[in-house]
Parts: sequence; structure tokens; C-alpha cells
Amino acid sequence: MATITAAMVKELRETTGVGMMDCKQALAENDGNMEAAVDWLRKKGLSKAAKKAGRVAAEGLIGALTDGTKGVVIEVNSETDFVARNEQFQGLVKMIAQVALKVGADVDKINAAPVGSSTVAGAISDAIATIGENMTLRRAAALEVTQGVVASYIHNAVIDGAGKMGVIVALESTGKADELGVLGRQLAMHIAATNPQALDPAGLDPEVVRREREVMADKYRQQGKPENMIEKIVENGLKTYYKEVCLLEQAYIHDEKGKAVGQAVKDAEGKVGAPIKITGFFRYALGEGIEKQTSDFAAEVAAASGQK
Repeated sequence: MATITAAMVKELRETTGVGMMDCKQALAENDGNMEAAVDWLRKKGLSKAAKKAGRVAAEGLIGALTDGTKGVVIEVNSETDFVARNEQFQGLVKMIAQVALKVGADVDKINAAPVGSSTVAGAISDAIATIGENMTLRRAAALEVTQGVVASYIHNAVIDGAGKMGVIVALESTGKADELGVLGRQLAMHIAATNPQALDPAGLDPEVVRREREVMADKYRQQGKPENMIEKIVENGLKTYYKEVCLLEQAYIHDEKGKAVGQAVKDAEGKVGAPIKITGFFRYALGEGIEKQTSDFAAEVAAASGQK
């Protein structure tokens, strides 16, 4: 039997918005497994949380850079937010984005790429020595189209092209590049705001869809719904789910009537002068998925002074 700690209960409560006692029971019923506890609460109708959100802990900057038909987004981490305001670090992030635009999104290749008389990895090591904090190129992503544009958007920009969140989106089209660029930036802003998980239902992880289907079915069984009705209810529920997590089916934030993104793109074809296809997107939020180590300051002070 797993020990259910106050920290575990707090984490589940923050993830789901459910009361403390229900969270404690959910963890106890599922032997401390956080993901299973979230599902247990959802089946009870107590939580609508689709998944546990990774706690943002790492500092640094997200950099995004585009050049016509291609673009990149990178994450460079540091230990403290103070470093993100350091001009040397900011210059490092912009330089790495420029290199990634040339060599692609493979982190090892970026680190090994030549920069002056050194490499990107060497430049990072030099910055560590000068600034006095550990830094790392955590990840990178790239998009390219044969014809069209790759657009970008930086949210909470610290400098031009770098901030706390970055998005790139690729639009394939033979239409007017300037109009495509405007549309692409609007779509990138939408993606930053809504965090879609895939372009369309076919792009979702089958395991995620299976889990969603199973949770909904079990929830309605516990409500006493007959089996011959559950499948239809679940299918309708999945349609709603797709509208929440699939870009083309989401309500477009720039349309007052809530038109779907796919329809908004279709409507824009007249202004662009040619068909438009969104071929991909990436959204990086600083530190997502990295657990920050928590510390007991009082205990650290006591330990330093030799007290128990």
C-alpha cells in the first residue's frame, strides 16, 4: 500500500480542482498512481481534467526564427529567470536559433555545428563559465514547406524572437506570401492560446484516444446508462473532445462567431488567392514537463548549522 503524502494530495488537487478529501481517496484507491487517480475522479464525474499538466520549472528562453518557407523553435534552459535577462544569454539563444535554421532540429547536430572558431556546444560552455549558471539546449523543432510560409509567434517576448513561449506553423500554398504571413501569425497566436495536441483527430496518439474513450464509457456505466446507449454517447463525447484538442476543429480565437480553424483557413483562401494547407505546427512553453525540485529552506538552514 503506497503512502499518500500531503504533497501528492496537493498536486492532484491543483491538477483537477477537486476537493482535498476526494483527492486523498482517489490516490488511496489507486495505490498512489497519479494518472490513475485523475481517471478515477473523472469516472466519478468529479474532474474534467484530461491529463496532468507538467509543472513548469526550468528557466531560460524559447527562441523562434523563420525565413520564408522554413522555421525553427528552440528551448535553451538556465537555472534562474535572472539569466533570461542577460544580454549574453539572449545573444546565445538567437545564435542557436540561426544555426538550427541552417542545420535542422537535431540537438546533437546543432551542438556540433561550427560557430566562429568553436561550436555551439563550446559557445554554451563559454557562457556557463562567464555567467556562472548551468545552461543547456534542451530541444528544437523545425518546419519547412516547398511553397508557402512558415510563420512564428513569441508570447511574453523578452527580446525580438525570444520569450517564454514560441510557436511555429507551416502553411503550404502558392498564394500571396504577405497574406499567408498575416494568416500564419494569427494561427500561431491561436495555437499559443489553445495548445492543440494535434492537427486533426488522425494525428492524435491512439492510446490517448483509447484512454479518453474508456474513461467516458466507465463514467456512464457508473451512472447506470445501458450499454446500447453508451457507445453512441461516447462517440458524441469524442467529437466534443476533438473540438478541444485538434487545431482544425477548435473554435478560432480571431473569429467572434467561433468559426472552426479549418473553416477560417478555407475562407482565407480567397484573400490569399490559392488553396491553403496547414502542414504542421510546434508550440514550446518554457520548462513544460520538467519537474522542479522543491526544498525545505528551514531544513537546509538547520542542516547547515548542524541542527537536527
